[in-house]
Amino acid sequence: MEKLSEKSIIWQNLEGIGLQRILAPAALVLLYIFFGLFGRNFFSYDTMVNILDSSYYIGFIAIGVTFVIISGGIDLSVGTVMMCAAIIGGTAYKTWGWPMWLSLLLIIAVGIAFGFFNGILVSRLKLPPFIATLGTMMISMGIGSIVSNVRSATFPTRASADGWFKSIFKYIGEDGFSIPTGAIVLFGVAIIAYIILIKTKMGRYIFAIGSNKEAARLSGVDVKKWEMMAYVVAGTTAGIGGIAFAAVYTTVMPAQGQGFELNAIAGAVIGGTSLSGGIGSVFGTLIGVYIMSVLRAGLPSMDLQAHYQTFFTGVVVLGAVLLDIYRNQKASEVKILTQADTYKKSVQEKIDSVKLELSAAMVEKDQSKADSLKKEILSLKRELKKTYTKMKSEERTGKIRLREAERVSEREFHHDQKEHQTAGDGN
Repeated sequence: MEKLSEKSIIWQNLEGIGLQRILAPAALVLLYIFFGLFGRNFFSYDTMVNILDSSYYIGFIAIGVTFVIISGGIDLSVGTVMMCAAIIGGTAYKTWGWPMWLSLLLIIAVGIAFGFFNGILVSRLKLPPFIATLGTMMISMGIGSIVSNVRSATFPTRASADGWFKSIFKYIGEDGFSIPTGAIVLFGVAIIAYIILIKTKMGRYIFAIGSNKEAARLSGVDVKKWEMMAYVVAGTTAGIGGIAFAAVYTTVMPAQGQGFELNAIAGAVIGGTSLSGGIGSVFGTLIGVYIMSVLRAGLPSMDLQAHYQTFFTGVVVLGAVLLDIYRNQKASEVKILTQADTYKKSVQEKIDSVKLELSAAMVEKDQSKADSLKKEILSLKRELKKTYTKMKSEERTGKIRLREAERVSEREFHHDQKEHQTAGDGN
């Protein structure tokens, strides 16, 4: 019974943490090991750098999307907003003659402006998030093309004086050895987002709005303000993602970015963020993003083309959504305790109470009392095992008898129906 109770406690802890949040890190480790064993040169430093490099810009926008999804919304514009901000910043530097530091600030400012725009559409004008952000996606693509005059924006190379910002995301030494410093920036932003989401009033209100918007409103929460702030965070991280994209890829093409938002949403969902709102984790989202990056790097190492990555990412997303649906269904189920379960719960509570007394006795170094309490705990566990097993057996027997009685009644009902039908046909 002691082993059974330990398993039960472990399972309860897993349910409390969230199965999806446990499975995502496990899936990341297993995928990495799988590609390392069966892929070509996957266990290499260069592959690790490539995985991290391809995670930066998606990771930043995925963090922002996590805030929006937790609030009960969705943001389909983060990818195109990120690219729009990057191309406007690049145009400001290349065509307008702005200094690099000011152009980078402009990229973030453009992202924040689009975040406010989305927030106003959703929270103030009451547009459905899907429609509002779909419109913003098209607007941002158009604005980027208009501002750049449908020309690509080229940022300075690493060797030039204005290419200093590239070293923030990737340091390359004189010998060609590279260090993915962008991972530190990404984790830094993730830590700040985690603190905002978990430790501040803003984060608590965003969770409350996503769980039950009307209940949050009735509790005195300024729903419009904090719902809008979730989109502002998404816009801010889209701006940071734009800088990361420019640092890694140098050239930004107009009307780019469509599809990046799906990767960001997929990363959040794979990491345990519920599409129904109210549940989410910043670090879980990062794990989801890394899972997709490992797929992106691992499939080519097995001589599989890029479209396989799209296929497998879709499969992973569907699995994550199904798991989320299952989790929500289990959470909403009304659990009826049987007599055996009620008995087990009461005895377990008594055992826990005695264990607390035992801990106090151990602290006080009262050995005789401690020995007595240990015997009492052992006795309670034996009694629990014996009585609970007997009660569960009786309950199972009762269920079998009930099902058998239902089958007999059903057979008699069908038999009576046939007799009545036969008698009616005879008349």
